[in-house]
Amino acid sequence: MNSLNSILIEGNIVRDPLTKATTKGTSVCTFSVASNRFFKQENGFEKEVSFFDVETWARLAENCGNQCKKGRGVRVVGRLKQDRWTGDDGKNHSRVVIVAEHVEFRPEFNKNDDDEKDKTQSKAAKALEAEPVF
Repeated sequence: MNSLNSILIEGNIVRDPLTKATTKGTSVCTFSVASNRFFKQENGFEKEVSFFDVETWARLAENCGNQCKKGRGVRVVGRLKQDRWTGDDGKNHSRVVIVAEHVEFRPEFNKNDDDEKDKTQSKAAKALEAEPVF
């Protein structure tokens, strides 16, 4: 029986994605997501940023390669995978990546057209951006 291994991350893409093909021709796309967490301290709100590496495969990788770009907001649903290897120096290394099963893209807005952004965002969404909700 499989153990539960599920994750949902929402944030912004840190850099443009890298899409490659495996030796068998399957597409794989990798990118990183920065996710913000706000919490209250005695002197106000603090911000904590976490960075997550994401892998997508096959058709999803092709879509992400075409749609993802630095700064774009995404919601990623997937599972965690631990990669382990021995480096050239003989030391053992590991890293945990998110293998995405579903990726949603937040709408892109033209930064130079604040009027268009105001028309498309609700007042509730603006309030959530301005101040963290607990």
